[in-house]
Amino acid sequence: MAIQKNFSKFHMDDKCSKRYRLLTYQSYSSTTPQHERLSWEVSPRAVLLRKLETALHDHQLDEAWVNFNGFKTLYGFPPDDLTSKLIMEFSYSADPCWLQRAYNLAVLICEEHSKKSLQVDILTKLSLPLARAQMPVPASVTLRLMLDRRKLPPMNVLWLVLFNMAKTDTGTHLASNFLIQICDCFLDSSAKKDQLAKLVKPDTMTFNIVLDGCVRFKSSLKGQQVLELMSQIGVTADAHSITLIGQIHEMNGLRDEVKKLKYHIDGLPSTFLCHYQQLYNSLLNLHFKFDDIDAAAKLILGMHIPRNSATIHEKYRRESQKPHLVSIGSDSIRSGLKMQIVPELLVKDSILQSQTELELVTFRNGKILLRKRALAKLVGGCRRHGRISELSEVLYSIQEDYHKLEGSNLCSEVIEACVHVGWLETAHDILDDMEKLGGRSMSLTTYMTLLKAYYGKQMLKQGNGLLRRMRKSGWLVDVPDEVVASSCSSEISGIEYSSSKCTSGLADFLFQEADGEEKVMSPTVYELNSTIYFFCKAKMMEDALKTYRKMGHMEIQPTVQTFAHLVHGYSSLGMYRDITILWGDIKWNMEKSNLALCRDMYECLLLNFLRGGYFERVMEIVDYVKKQNMYADKWMYRCEFLKLHKNLYTSLRASETRNDAQKKRLQHVAAFRKWAGVV
Repeated sequence: MAIQKNFSKFHMDDKCSKRYRLLTYQSYSSTTPQHERLSWEVSPRAVLLRKLETALHDHQLDEAWVNFNGFKTLYGFPPDDLTSKLIMEFSYSADPCWLQRAYNLAVLICEEHSKKSLQVDILTKLSLPLARAQMPVPASVTLRLMLDRRKLPPMNVLWLVLFNMAKTDTGTHLASNFLIQICDCFLDSSAKKDQLAKLVKPDTMTFNIVLDGCVRFKSSLKGQQVLELMSQIGVTADAHSITLIGQIHEMNGLRDEVKKLKYHIDGLPSTFLCHYQQLYNSLLNLHFKFDDIDAAAKLILGMHIPRNSATIHEKYRRESQKPHLVSIGSDSIRSGLKMQIVPELLVKDSILQSQTELELVTFRNGKILLRKRALAKLVGGCRRHGRISELSEVLYSIQEDYHKLEGSNLCSEVIEACVHVGWLETAHDILDDMEKLGGRSMSLTTYMTLLKAYYGKQMLKQGNGLLRRMRKSGWLVDVPDEVVASSCSSEISGIEYSSSKCTSGLADFLFQEADGEEKVMSPTVYELNSTIYFFCKAKMMEDALKTYRKMGHMEIQPTVQTFAHLVHGYSSLGMYRDITILWGDIKWNMEKSNLALCRDMYECLLLNFLRGGYFERVMEIVDYVKKQNMYADKWMYRCEFLKLHKNLYTSLRASETRNDAQKKRLQHVAAFRKWAGVV
């Protein structure tokens, strides 16, 4: 395998040579006895080795580097122990320059001088400082060199390397690809019943670190690939894995997959709820994206059901630490993937600390509660669908928890927020429903807020009607109607119902719902994408293609997920030619609409075209990647090329091609070799 082009040259330039001669002269004149300097018995080779060893012992990196270059120029590499010590001394430095030199030297030894042995523990100790210094490319290459030698760092060291790599977008991409490479090695070794399989099998924490990076950097397609590999190699998902997998499914719009995970969470005692608030957040968000108000309301009501019953605790006692199987795709697919999850498995000493504030829910005193944004989405959705009575029932059912935990009247807050936004009819309907349901009495402030709004908008009929109801309920019994009306009109004269005058946080979110500030994708897109995903997982590509064409007939814009599902479906069947046809549709959508492919999608296409031998398409993808200045994992592409097309056109010249098609293909293969660094 070729060395990357940025490797440092090890010969001495003029400046380095002058410094070497000066250091050598000073050393001879100051430290070497006169009789030793004149003795022919001490060879220059031994002197250089001694000087290198002394510099390393004294941690003089500059002198060690100069003496190493001098020795290498004259005699080749020093003995293995000194070379290894030099790499380690450079690795201990926090200076990226020395780390880069250590990396360059290690790779040079591994790739160009295979006869020299470089112990795996040296590469292990080098990989961690590279990762900590945010040098993910050298760190990933170091890990790959170890895997090529059928070795991996100790698991706790691997965690730290991947954890530090996953702090950046590029590092997460490389960490994901390395994990995929490990899984491929494991599956290949397992098929051959090789003992190597036990040594390279990644554990749950390794997957969690990579999945966490995929979530943070919105790498949903790569995350989907990683979680499916987790199923293929039989790694058990713990509580952290489950929430991360739920977020990956959320980003890909796969609501049914999140619902499967939630099914296994429902039987847990309330003590575990704090670990799964993110999963509830993901599922609730998907219900809103699918515009499924019934499902959202049902989930919200379920969040408030007590979980401390004897039945739940008995079920937990029986099933604790027992793996559950969750299908990926559909339960009816016999040959589909099954993921092992243990919802009760909590890792106490995790290096991951992802306590981010959630958008839709929060956890307080053993309860998962709605945040104001989620409440606004529920109110807006019910109003849009004319389901105010159902909204009132949900508010009535959960308001007791809010009153106990926050000391607030949830229904009053919703009514007053609706008034601020100008949804007076909605506010009035909720007020009516609350009276019928016999809920907690609305305060005078709530009635007066709506009453002032009616009189302020000159809705006298509605205002007078509300005033009569207030008197009937015992409010304002001794105050004449004219006084109330005059008071209300004077108090709110000139007030505009806008967000700038709104004081309620809930009302601010309601304004966003009312004004359509959030760009909402059509729920139909999510439904059709989910259908395409199911068919592709079932390898029913004709049905998947029909659903895709249905999107065109309905004039619905396909998304990146639409094409990703189709590409993965075709790829699983080795139908690379069909991917080239689909690529035509993708390019058309990119040119005619706002479809923008992510790096993961470009990588998937490039790998499939490479496997199919469509090098013209390969170079098209390369051009797109270059134009968008995206990082490309050339190491991975190089490995794939050498595995499938190592000897392709190695001895064929352009003048020897049979026709123009072969000549053109030869040019594309040569262009790929040059880009990927294949020699």
